[in-house]
Amino acid sequence: MKKYLVSIGLETHVQLKTNTKMFCGCRLSTEDPPNTNVCPVCLGLPGALPRTNATAVRYTVLSGLMLGCKIARYAEFDRKNYFYPDMSKNYQISQNGHPLCLGGGLDIHEDGREDAPMRHIRINHIHLEEDAAKINHYARHSGVDYNRCGTPLMEIVSEPDLTSPDEAMAYLQQLRQILIYTGVSDCNLEDGNMRSDVNISLRPAGQEKLGTKVEIKNMNTFKGIHAALLYEIARQTEILDNGGTIVQETRRWDGDLGETFSMRSKENAHDYRYFPEPDLLPIQLSPEEVEEWRKSLPELPERKRARFQEQYGLPAYDAGVLSAQLPLADFFEAVIAAGAPAKSAANWIMGDFLRLLGAAGIEVTRCRVTPESLADLIKLVEKRAINMPTAKALLEEIFPTGGNPSAIVQERGLAQVSDTGAIEEFARKAIEANPKPVAEYKGGKAASLQFLVGQVMKLSRGKANPKLAGEILAKLLQN
Repeated sequence: MKKYLVSIGLETHVQLKTNTKMFCGCRLSTEDPPNTNVCPVCLGLPGALPRTNATAVRYTVLSGLMLGCKIARYAEFDRKNYFYPDMSKNYQISQNGHPLCLGGGLDIHEDGREDAPMRHIRINHIHLEEDAAKINHYARHSGVDYNRCGTPLMEIVSEPDLTSPDEAMAYLQQLRQILIYTGVSDCNLEDGNMRSDVNISLRPAGQEKLGTKVEIKNMNTFKGIHAALLYEIARQTEILDNGGTIVQETRRWDGDLGETFSMRSKENAHDYRYFPEPDLLPIQLSPEEVEEWRKSLPELPERKRARFQEQYGLPAYDAGVLSAQLPLADFFEAVIAAGAPAKSAANWIMGDFLRLLGAAGIEVTRCRVTPESLADLIKLVEKRAINMPTAKALLEEIFPTGGNPSAIVQERGLAQVSDTGAIEEFARKAIEANPKPVAEYKGGKAASLQFLVGQVMKLSRGKANPKLAGEILAKLLQN
């Protein structure tokens, strides 16, 4: 039995994929030179008035709907006051008392194991705010880039329902997939699109009241979060075992040293002196508007995965790969709609198609091979109009430019030879030209037959039906 129970809650910040900032019209770009996408509003100059980005509000509501949240009819912004170089106006526009989304949650496997039962992880709320600027540290000085300041930032606050680092990973991976499916963010951890503040507490087994909470700030990699939680569990366990007391504080993670370090004592909401933002009107949403947005939601990844298994008879692994990304899932179903058998479509997409996408470094949405073209190619193989080597070579050819497989096969005369008379002629020539493999096959070496099949394929310039060639060769060699 565990001596201490672990409770973990995550405050996950997600940059929304809008064209402009949260409260001004400045362009959002991570590639522009520092401090080139700024204006009086995001710099907080006197007299500059903010205005709310309607797309950011819609994206937040869509995320809440996907996560089963209750959408607030009324929400308002607040000023979170603090002094730091990353917020030039000395306050952040956020939501404190009236957020856009309340409740909700998502399901993960217990302890992060695929074979374990499902657990529901509750979400407390989702609120919308602006991101801070980025502070860059150099050898002798630091610089502040305000291009990021004002980026729409959605904060998803979970309840402390997670009980292990593995569960935290499962929650974050599931959350990331749902948000990417919804199209509200790229959730690219390397670009800082998704980062988390991690709250963790330990309490003796059997105690209902949660232990003292410690926050680990600004974690931007899943691997780092997992390692920091393991370290913090060990650190707090040692303190409790020695009769010590956990201090409520904010800590930072040093990935190079593999340790957390104290930053400051944990502040409370009243330390930020929240008050309603006087320059922005409250957000008011009608039921009709929210319902219209609900209709545009995609199918949840977990449901799509289950449906692929049930509807198309796919194994769990295949369904997981094909449903991992919404564009790939849509492509797969479009190939089936164009007439390809489901299992064949899955095999082709998971094999040669994904290999070519990876080699080209492109997403499926930029691929020149259409679902109809791939379905056409698969159907040519299914009805034995072309053999597998020809089909693979044809896919390689049309991948960069696109094309109609049937038209190419007809134009170049690539159709597979299934005429028994023609194949028998090739087989006789292969037997006459290769007496040693013939003798070895007759002597019991079955593998020699595949060599002779290869010779038939060579004589037919790859057009012979290999299965039929093997059958004809075996029959001829019996005599």
